Amino acid sequence: QVQLVESGGGLVQAGGSLRLSCAASGRTLSSYRMGWFRQAPGKERELVSWISRSGELTYYADSVKGRFTISRDNAKNTVYLQMSSLKPDDTGAYYCAAQTLLRWEYWGQGTQVTVSS
Repeated sequence: QVQLVESGGGLVQAGGSLRLSCAASGRTLSSYRMGWFRQAPGKERELVSWISRSGELTYYADSVKGRFTISRDNAKNTVYLQMSSLKPDDTGAYYCAAQTLLRWEYWGQGTQVTVSS
């Protein structure tokens, strides 16, 4: 079992930046591929980015490529999502998740990001 807690969300103007953090407890994060998801009001949850256990491999949704950067510090048991050039369409609840056996099994409670135009 691993418990995940996101932080760093908030209200920001379009073009601004935020850094989200996902801190883990219970088990070491280095055991998991980690991902960030988001859910806008009235829309389904979507995968934004993931990072491999070692941090060598990453994936980004086309909508955030070139603007978001995922990273991890396994020593601190924390995963980050640096978000830049934010757009109103980036508004939503952001969740981190840990993957086991190709399934996103553990989830945080989410942190709200609101981008004003």
